[in-house]
Amino acid sequence: MALRDFLPRKKEEVGEEEIKVIDEERVKEEEKIKIKIEKLVKSEDVDKIIRFARQMVVIVKTQELQKKDFGYMQTLIEKLKRNCKQNKIDIVGTQDGYLILAPSFVEIARE
Repeated sequence: MALRDFLPRKKEEVGEEEIKVIDEERVKEEEKIKIKIEKLVKSEDVDKIIRFARQMVVIVKTQELQKKDFGYMQTLIEKLKRNCKQNKIDIVGTQDGYLILAPSFVEIARE
């Protein structure tokens, strides 16, 4: 070891570049965000939807239940909202009767 190994170098002297080899297929798989489409029909569906929403974006169809029993649908949506708040899941509704649930690593842009 020489004394200049311990002394800071000027930027012109460094000139070395670090090259990393990355497995492109592996990176592509990790970057993909999965989306699942589910129907909200009964109370048991809420737990299943929350389980999926922790890992991926979930689009929930509510039109069928809305036509059958609007009051029951509102109760299930309130249950979904409570569970989303506990699990830090972002939830948003659309005018068409869909709910979109996104885990904490996905941000929903609201305008």
